[in-house]
Amino acid sequence: MFKKILIANRGEIACRVIKTAKRMGIATVAVYSDADKDALHVEMADEAIHIGPAPANQSYLLIETIIEACKATGAEAVHPGYGFLSERAAFAEALKAAGIIFIGPNVRAIEAMGDKIESKKFANAAKISTVPGYLGVIESPEHAVRISDEIGYPVMIKASAGGGGKGMRIAYSSGEVAEGFARAKSEAASSFGDDRVFVEKFIVNPRHIEIQVLGDKHGNVIFLGERECSIQRRNQKVIEEAPSPLLDEATRQKMGEQAVALAKAVQYDSAGTVEFVAGQDKSFFFLEMNTRLQVEHPVTELITGVDLVEEMIRSAYGEKLRIKQSDIKLNGWAVESRVYAEDPTRNFMPSTGRLTVYRPPAEGVENGVTVRNDTGVYEGGEISIFYDPMIAKLVTHASTRAQAIAVQAHALDAFAIDGIRHNIPFLSALMAHPRWQSGDLSTGFIAEEFPQGFHLIEPEGNTLEAMAAIGTSIDHRMNERKRHISGQLRAATPVRFTRERVVALGEKRIPLIIESEGETLALRFNESGRTITIQSEWRPGQPVWHGIVDGKPVAAQVRSIINGVMVSYSGTSSIVRVFTKREAELESLMPPRIEADTSKSLICPMPGLVKALSVTVGQEIKAGEMLCIVEAMKMENVLRAERDGTIAKIYAKEGDSLAVDAVIMEFA
Repeated sequence: MFKKILIANRGEIACRVIKTAKRMGIATVAVYSDADKDALHVEMADEAIHIGPAPANQSYLLIETIIEACKATGAEAVHPGYGFLSERAAFAEALKAAGIIFIGPNVRAIEAMGDKIESKKFANAAKISTVPGYLGVIESPEHAVRISDEIGYPVMIKASAGGGGKGMRIAYSSGEVAEGFARAKSEAASSFGDDRVFVEKFIVNPRHIEIQVLGDKHGNVIFLGERECSIQRRNQKVIEEAPSPLLDEATRQKMGEQAVALAKAVQYDSAGTVEFVAGQDKSFFFLEMNTRLQVEHPVTELITGVDLVEEMIRSAYGEKLRIKQSDIKLNGWAVESRVYAEDPTRNFMPSTGRLTVYRPPAEGVENGVTVRNDTGVYEGGEISIFYDPMIAKLVTHASTRAQAIAVQAHALDAFAIDGIRHNIPFLSALMAHPRWQSGDLSTGFIAEEFPQGFHLIEPEGNTLEAMAAIGTSIDHRMNERKRHISGQLRAATPVRFTRERVVALGEKRIPLIIESEGETLALRFNESGRTITIQSEWRPGQPVWHGIVDGKPVAAQVRSIINGVMVSYSGTSSIVRVFTKREAELESLMPPRIEADTSKSLICPMPGLVKALSVTVGQEIKAGEMLCIVEAMKMENVLRAERDGTIAKIYAKEGDSLAVDAVIMEFA
């Protein structure tokens, strides 16, 4: 077996590979850019070597630099993770020429399947059903429009070397094709070093289902069931699960056999994924093959018990597969949520900065339920503008889909992050969504269910009372603490405190009475007449409140603010303030806060780099017209005019780095 391997990647996938390598007794080498010198994968590895500046095209994408790092450290093999150089045949060739093993498929397989255009040609030749499209390289926007007109709208413009949602655009008209072509080419060049794109028909109301395959260098190939990744936004997966709630055993077998046949045709000898677009009627079409480890591989690992990273390493070393197709049994259900540094209430714009709080839920297996958190960050670390905004992958496994979802929802409530914006409230809202829970999915789910974008759920019913109870419990604990500081309230006659409270959640006012206190707090809600009991060992300063509310375990993210606490629970977040009856009367007399008028300004919605300015001072603009492009975390975001007007002032220039809420320009 290898004695030392280098991981040509960063973040959570580098940490993931290091964990398996250490368990196998293999030494590891991390590589890092200027931005990653203090990263978690650098700390976890046995050795680390600097490879260049922060931009990926000056560090993680430099083949010769990675090879020099291998030579300098004596690494015998390289695991590429996903993204970056993982599907570059030139990288595998260069490693081979240098006498270094590539922990991935053979070059022929990468060339045949890793290139999205070539893979479709190969699949057509193998008589595998594919999505209608143009399989050649698109040379210009005009060429893209002609092809799209022939295929019929809507169409998908995709980077040939792409993945992870980068370099992908859906176009519903010729005008959208021209702009999408330019954006897709630019993103593909910056993310993959390859700006080729192609066009294919976009299937309406589809489901995204993929088959995990595993091969060795002795001609053996098996499949490990399927994953469904239909919950996506901007063509990037958000929630993944295994198995799929759509498939029956017969369809699963057909898809698996087709995936294995395709893999065998190119002598596939590592872990890979054959992706399909499926109709609601269980029809399916080959989409592409990813010749690498997928981001969502943990759900497959949890339902099969197979460590895919270990099998990749063993295959690269030349070992035969230790498992046969008949050994693969799907056990239970697994759900994965991708936790991103982004603001879901601002159209999922990326967020950067320091993680002042990072407290994931406890990992482990208890009563047949698994919680797993794959991450590459730590409390106090930085989220950089240069790379993908994923913070962690939270994975849960249980005997049934409903149970796996319930455990995932609880784990999300127990996941505390502060210092940057994050998408946990959105993920929690998804877990509670009836359509998601029923398994009625499509890749248009988010656009269909959140057509106006995501807004925090307004708490009501049991959720409202639970948040009020949590806030009251915290307020009660804080008041107890205050009474004992420096011996305060040490009177001959005990002081009697009123038990009436009014809990303010946003605009709502909830009157209640504290019926009993001690180890168990009992609260009676005036309006519903319900009495809720609460038990908790929460202490001031803890970012997650754990307790038993009405006999059920509850977790909520909490953050102290002036005269109150911010509570995030079950897909919603609200400031909770607890008043005595007299305080509530006085508070009702306070004038409302008036927000500043920003309607005549273009505000930067995320930290990023001004890639292009499309207007000048004095120019008249129409609603929907492009104003500028801001690049953040490898994605180009087009900012458009919301209404007709005239450009009065421009404060930014191309190349400027802007903070969130920075004013880019003003309108007359």
